[in-house]
Amino acid sequence: FKNSHYPIHLDIGSAKGEFLIELASKFPNWNFLGLEIREPLVITSERKRKKLELQNLRFLYCNVNISLEAWLSDLDNDQLKRVSIQFPDPWFKRKHIKRRVLKETLLNSIAKHISNEGELFIQSDIFKLIESMINIIDKSSYFDKQNLNGLKWLNKNPYEVYTDRELYVLKKNLPVYRVMYLRNSKFFID
Repeated sequence: FKNSHYPIHLDIGSAKGEFLIELASKFPNWNFLGLEIREPLVITSERKRKKLELQNLRFLYCNVNISLEAWLSDLDNDQLKRVSIQFPDPWFKRKHIKRRVLKETLLNSIAKHISNEGELFIQSDIFKLIESMINIIDKSSYFDKQNLNGLKWLNKNPYEVYTDRELYVLKKNLPVYRVMYLRNSKFFID
């Protein structure tokens, strides 16, 4: 990044990149990193970013469950402030559940490197998937669910920017399940 000392928002599964492109345009004092496992989407997103000359945004092709820990260990302390995982592939078949993006190892990498009070935002339109993600996060004890004054779900995207999937689901008048977690002060144990 041009200004590498800015706080970082990491979006895991950035798809076409529109969400981060809009955020990077609105918040020039933040750096945004989109990670995506589908290389053609990364190439397209990077083309858009370059055309818009956004120097606080990058898209990278990778499998986060393999590459993320090494990348995060290169960051300065407390630089990672926000992580979002939005509408990940649900992998419905029982034999494919192991392919889901949020696993204990990935969550541990995030917990180890995100700043205290850093945000972990998750959302999906698939109830069983969000339930699985919540179970993994709650079991870790490194994150506390944001208090919603008795509500179970956030009623809107806290960043006030929407993903393509989110817009599609909202247009169909279907439910979106959203949860914000904050990194607590529990010391990370390897």
